[in-house]
This record gives sequence, structure tokens and C-alpha cells, in this order.
Amino acid sequence: MALTAGIVGLPNVGKSTLFNAITQAGAESANYPFCTIDPNVGIVEVPDHRLNKLTELIKPKKTVPTAFEFTDIAGIVKGASKGEGLGNKFLSHIRQVDAICHVVRCFADDNITHVSGKVDPIDDIEVINLELILADLESVEKRMDRVGKLAKQKDKDAVFEHEALVKLKEAFENNLPARTVEFTDEQMKFVKHLHLLTIKPVLYVANVSEDEVADPSNNEYVKMVRGFAEKDNAEVIVICAKIESEIAELDGEEKAMFLEEIGIEESGLDQLIRASYSLLGLATYFTAGEQEVRAWTFRRGMKAPQCAGIIHTDFERGFIRAETVSFEDLIGNGSMTAAREAGRVRLEGKEYIVQDGDVIHFRFNV
Repeated sequence: MALTAGIVGLPNVGKSTLFNAITQAGAESANYPFCTIDPNVGIVEVPDHRLNKLTELIKPKKTVPTAFEFTDIAGIVKGASKGEGLGNKFLSHIRQVDAICHVVRCFADDNITHVSGKVDPIDDIEVINLELILADLESVEKRMDRVGKLAKQKDKDAVFEHEALVKLKEAFENNLPARTVEFTDEQMKFVKHLHLLTIKPVLYVANVSEDEVADPSNNEYVKMVRGFAEKDNAEVIVICAKIESEIAELDGEEKAMFLEEIGIEESGLDQLIRASYSLLGLATYFTAGEQEVRAWTFRRGMKAPQCAGIIHTDFERGFIRAETVSFEDLIGNGSMTAAREAGRVRLEGKEYIVQDGDVIHFRFNV
């Protein structure tokens, strides 16, 4: 599943520090031989306690987690939609990602200058949002000129598309992103082809100081970001990018001790990975045997043959059935044999919609 989340933010908000932590904590490239990763793309393993439990139960020769990609998006300044600074590069990179992780500075430090001269997370968010909205507005207006003529001639498809474009233009003129607009199913078919920047799902990453990361509840900047995110129906992850870069250099045991020492249960990066994964509607199924226990990423709603095709196209082409047990039932019964005897292992066909946490053995014949 080649889906990626893009990390955006103004200069000096901690975006690059966070991305460096991601690349330091990167997944072992040996596990992903077919991935070509550009300098601005980092691959990380998706933390999942279920994989550890399956490994303990089955004791395979190898355990392979699933992975997720983050793209470091070029910096932005006001006027990016008109090509200011690295604007064109910024916008082209945003178009290529599937979700946006918006890093916002939520700490004061006289030694780190702010691009606008003051720390104001809402202003920071609005600078980037406005540039994306202006770029989308330009795209929509160009499209309206073409589609409007056909709509006047009562072309059915053009009428649906024009209605969608009018809704979008009105939203953009009121500084609202495309993801806030409601469309009919017919309209949505056309909206998808516009590749709008502001229709991408977003989550906000509040970057706080080392002193506040264990308990950011009194941080006024974080409160502001959470209030804004609530209106955007978005999630907020609180991290300290500086600490994340230090954590990324530690191994499992050292990492656990360090987190305990500073009063954090889980690293911000792990939270961010999981939140980004969920934002894109991704889930995990497992294959488990003596040779290998492995996690696989799939889109929620995918059927068994499609999920089999993630492993190999032959699995999908020759799909017969999926021998399936939930993670909870497998662990609860203590072994696949016991789960089968308890009637918890199911034989699912081509119409089965795979669920997060399913442990599957695919039967196929090519």
C-alpha cells in the first residue's frame, strides 16, 4: 500500500527535526526490497502490540512489521500559491501525498526565531491553509470556464460537475477547505478527479517544549490548536520534536526507560504513525506461520481477494478462500488448533470484507 502522509509547516516550527526523527527511526530497508525511497521520504514501522503477541505465541523464524511513509514537504511562505519562495515545489509535493500532518509550533523560545516574529499557532495554520485554498480556487475557476459552457447545453455530466464546482468556489471564497463541503455521490465522482489540495485529510501536530511534553494540558498554544482542530474535525497529536529525535536513536529497552524517566507512556512518533495510518483509513491483517509472522497494510473495506493480492497478484488471481481467525480469538485460545476446535476459525469467500486484526491463511490455485 503505497500511501504516504506529508509533513508540512512554516520555518522553525520543528518540521525538519520531526522528519529527521522519522528517518532515524526508519524501518530496516532489508525488509522492503522493492521500495525506492527519495531523500525526502522516510519509512517507519507501524507500532503494533499484536505483532509482538503473535510472535510470542508462534515463535517464528522471522517477524516483519508493516510500514508507513512520511514525506517531508518543502517549506512554505505567504504567496506560495503564486509561486513565492518554494511555493510551486511545496504545492506539487502536497498533491502527491494522501494526507497532511501539519506541524505547529506551541512553545516560546527567544533563541529560535519565528518567521512572523511571534508564536501564534492559529496564524501559522491559517497561512498554510490559505495558500492551499487559493491554489484550489485557481484550479476550480479554470475548470468552471470549461464546464460551464457544456452545462448550459444540458450535458448531464457537466451539470453535476458544475454544481460541485459552484459549491467549492463558494467554500474557498469563505476560506473553507474542500473537505468541509458536502457533495452528492454524483458530484463526488467529479470532485475526486480535481486532485484538490484541501480535500486531503489532515491532523495537527502540536510541537511543545521538553518541559511540557509530559503534561501539555496547561499549554495555551495547544488549547488553541485543539479548538481549531475541533472545527476542522481533525485530531491533534502533542509531541516534542527535539525529544523525538533523541528517542529515535535509542533501542527498545533504552527507549522504554527514557520515556518512563520523562513521564511519557508512548513516544509522540508512535502516536503520529498510528494516527496517520488511521487517518488514511488503513488497517492491518496478519499472516502467521513457523517461517514468518507478518503484518500487512490494507484499506478498510477491502475484500479478501484484494487483500490476498497485496501479498502477491497470484493469490488474488487464484483465490479460493481465506481461512480466518481474529487476533483476539487466536490469542484467547492459545493456538490455531485450539481456536479451530473452539469453532473460531472461519472459511471466508470472495465477498468477505477483511477486518483489522484478522489472522489469515489464503488458499489459492493458479
